[in-house]
Amino acid sequence: MFKCIEVEKLKRAAISVSSYIAEGYARKSKIETKRFLDIARSSIVEIDTQITICLTLNYFSESDITELCDLINHNFALISKLISSIK
Repeated sequence: MFKCIEVEKLKRAAISVSSYIAEGYARKSKIETKRFLDIARSSIVEIDTQITICLTLNYFSESDITELCDLINHNFALISKLISSIK
C-alpha cells in the first residue's frame, strides 16, 4: 500500500514540473515566469525527496537509480539557468 502511495506522489511531482514550466512561460510578466519556474524547480526537489524516502524504505537500491539521479540534477540545473537568464 505505502509503495503505491509513493509512486503516485512521484508521478504527481513529475507531471507538475512540466506543467509549471508551461504555465510560467504563458505568463506575461517576467516575475510571474520566474515564480512558476521556481515552483517547477521545487517539484524536482520533491521528486528527489521521494526517491530518498524510497531508498530508505529499500524499495530499490542506489545502483537502480543512478541515471535517474543524474537526470534530476541535470534538470534542476537547467531550470536554475532558465531562472537566472530572465532579467
